[in-house]
Amino acid sequence: MSTHINAASKDDIAETILLPGDPLRAKFIAENYLRDVKQYNNVRGMLGFTGIYKNIPVSVQGSGMGMPSMGIYSWELITEYGCKNLIRIGTSGALNSEIRIRDIIVSLASSTDSNYAHSFKIPGSYSPAASWELLTKLYETGKKTGISFKAGNTVSCDVFYETDPDWWKKWSEMGVLAVEMEAAALYMNAAYHGVNALAVTTVSDHFITGEHATIEKREKDFTQMMKLALELAVSV
Repeated sequence: MSTHINAASKDDIAETILLPGDPLRAKFIAENYLRDVKQYNNVRGMLGFTGIYKNIPVSVQGSGMGMPSMGIYSWELITEYGCKNLIRIGTSGALNSEIRIRDIIVSLASSTDSNYAHSFKIPGSYSPAASWELLTKLYETGKKTGISFKAGNTVSCDVFYETDPDWWKKWSEMGVLAVEMEAAALYMNAAYHGVNALAVTTVSDHFITGEHATIEKREKDFTQMMKLALELAVSV
């Protein structure tokens, strides 16, 4: 048992796990897509479930908001429970005019304004990147399911309420597709421990058009992303 997850043993959590930031999204996925579901975690309200999807065990665990929270949950899932394939699902904000609300974004790499990498004592600038194995499987899954997505660089930011309203424009000028708050930490933890990680998000906000999705839609309505991630989970 780890500090933030109270699963009784490694067997309670599957090797492949979906990581929505919102624990209610984890609950929604467990109740609507998995069978024979068992809840293994309720510490701090960060719900975790394991069930069966297409005859294969899959877990789904709330991971909270921001890199510190993602860093904690992904680290413990890897080191204490043996997770090998960690798939972040959540929301992002578009920084590109060709992207629309509800588009699915895959983070090939994750730039960041965070100092999260300092803990690894890297003598330079590290580029957190997705797992090639999961990325190629996702490409195949997208073709099979007909669920389309856009892939490119995204940025993980520490601050949600920036004081400069134009802070995002420099990232946009560098071709960054979207902003979110967790992928860089997930990718660094996965790389350090030699496991697979991939971040898949649905666009809920648009910095160029000013559009926003409702809270209810964020929690329950981004089902194409959920289906894509689940199909990926059973393909690895």
